[in-house]
Amino acid sequence: MSFHATFSAGRVGLTMLVSLSAMLSAAAAGNPLTPAFNQPIAFAQATKADVQQAATTMITGTKASLKSIYNVPAGKRTFTNTMVALDNLYNDIDRVAGPISILFNASPDSSIRNQAQRSLAQIDKYGNELSLDEQLYRAVKDYSKTKEAQALTGPHKKFLTETVEEYERNGFALTADKRKELQALNDKISDLSLAFGANIAKDQSFLLVSEADMKGLPEDFKKSRTKVGDAYRIGVDGPSYSTFMKYAESEAMRKQLYVLYNNRASDTNLTLLKQLLIERQKKAQLLGYKTYGAYQTSSRMAKNPEAVWAFETKLVDRVKQKSQQDLDELLTVKRAYLKDPSVKTIAPWESGFYGNILMRDKYQLDQEKLKEYFEVNHVVEGLFNTTQQLFGLKFNEVKGASVWHKDARLFEVQRDGKLIGRFYLDLFPRENKYSHAACFGVQSGKATAKGYQLPTAVLLCNFNAPTPGKPALMNHGQVVTFFHEFGHVMHNLVTTAELASQAGTSVKRDFVEAPSQILENWAWNYDALKTFAKHYQTGEVLPKALYDKMWAARTVGSGLGASQQILYGTLDMTLHDKFDPNGTETTTEVLKKLQNQITPFAYLDGTNMQAAFGHLTGYGAGYYGYMWSKVYAEDMFSVFEKNGVMDQKTGLRYRDLVLAKGGTDDEYQLVKSFLGREPNQEAFFKSLGL
Repeated sequence: MSFHATFSAGRVGLTMLVSLSAMLSAAAAGNPLTPAFNQPIAFAQATKADVQQAATTMITGTKASLKSIYNVPAGKRTFTNTMVALDNLYNDIDRVAGPISILFNASPDSSIRNQAQRSLAQIDKYGNELSLDEQLYRAVKDYSKTKEAQALTGPHKKFLTETVEEYERNGFALTADKRKELQALNDKISDLSLAFGANIAKDQSFLLVSEADMKGLPEDFKKSRTKVGDAYRIGVDGPSYSTFMKYAESEAMRKQLYVLYNNRASDTNLTLLKQLLIERQKKAQLLGYKTYGAYQTSSRMAKNPEAVWAFETKLVDRVKQKSQQDLDELLTVKRAYLKDPSVKTIAPWESGFYGNILMRDKYQLDQEKLKEYFEVNHVVEGLFNTTQQLFGLKFNEVKGASVWHKDARLFEVQRDGKLIGRFYLDLFPRENKYSHAACFGVQSGKATAKGYQLPTAVLLCNFNAPTPGKPALMNHGQVVTFFHEFGHVMHNLVTTAELASQAGTSVKRDFVEAPSQILENWAWNYDALKTFAKHYQTGEVLPKALYDKMWAARTVGSGLGASQQILYGTLDMTLHDKFDPNGTETTTEVLKKLQNQITPFAYLDGTNMQAAFGHLTGYGAGYYGYMWSKVYAEDMFSVFEKNGVMDQKTGLRYRDLVLAKGGTDDEYQLVKSFLGREPNQEAFFKSLGL
């Protein structure tokens, strides 16, 4: 579902990452979080003290690098001593923020997690300082006026232009006093965002359910629950919630869990969200933008909120008819199930349950039976084989790697026999771990004097864990999610960008999902599936007849799914572009109005899903980007459909023309060069069954 840049607050350009200065290397020697060049990170050895030391040493060390950028004599500025030096500086920060971010999100040790949260806040604040550093801005601005700068072309020119623009978006048109005000606002926004995310992760709400109310749930689900007396404990983590909502026959319990799930962190986060929106609005207005939405979109593919509103409106119109068809199908099921022909509505806590019956009866697709063909190790192997074949790569597991938890695994990636990067997988849920599925960039690719810095990425997921006597089985939705997130891993790893600031996923935020969304298509393709979808007991390949049912059911509910995505994008953009956080209207009232307007499911009074909508921090005024980028993803996939989905020639073209380029060229141009024509929306609407 998502991609996480490591160090995000106040950065100049996009995701920036290289060689630590001599001072930093010397001071950090021996710290497992700051290994020697291209050596893996020794996560298992890291202590609370190491986290603290890595952050403070990095800040001290980069301050020395800063001075050398400031002190270049007038008239002596070059791309190397100013722009590359700046890229190195941000890379030094990211190389420390990256591993700390993993420990914050995945370490089982609470003292390490708490220190990581404090250190990330410290690094974010330092980033805010840098983004408002007058001398740094002057250095870049002075360089931009030189003959050399004016003759730049390609990625170098793009980096300089975007850096100057970003500085100016960060307040360099402001007086010194106003900049101080901006820095205080940025610090507040960082603190509020971190607290918002931490509160969601900390929410351990659960429902206690009797044996009778567990009717309909799979045996292995029941077995894997903790019991309190005779009652089963149902948590609000993704797998528990979705399984319960799909199978529990007890409507009363589904409704209770729905209310619980849609109130995660609401006791703390509703107030935090209001404050976050107030601070963001102040920031946008201080910078001369009417709204935070206008500020955010000004550096994206969309360019302005109007383009986003036009996009969302067009989507709502196209999707309405399909969501009505989807709803009618569910109503037919509900009427038959309740033997009541007068039923007129479906509540949001009923859609998963009736959707599952619809799949089973009309489409004869039993999700539990289907799961038996997706044993986690087979899926990992299938995903690996697919991506290795398409992109000309080889993955090797590193045995006995130093990891933060015994479930985490490390892999090295080779291209033409040469090591080009590393990635980690951490697939199963546990307490206090990041609760969704996301790719975290830990280190970017970058050309350095010592050679090319190896990009490193971490995939944190929450798939069903193995149970005694039964391996981990994934539902097909999880397989799709896994392929999606691995698309981000590939984007990070096959990069050839010279500068860390343009490597991998350092693209405009409304394009960053396209390389992950395109890969989802292989989880739906029979030629790809039959290589790994094998029954966990018999080894039988997924039968074509069962696959045909899956395919027939692919766009079942696609209108409802799309309307939910449009709701998220519209809620996010409304809160950041058409809402007064100082006014009397609450974020819950906005949610109620939009949910009733956009989705066929009536809003339930007393729910506050926005309190746990984690993307409101990282993606503030950017969530529309999921659908926006899907347009490009589906268009690019149409080329594979034409040439054969396992066609390596097409895969290598896509690798080299889109993935490897990162942010070195305009995103629209990257897509256009791969397609060999202007992009269009046909494939996107076709993928929704429209």
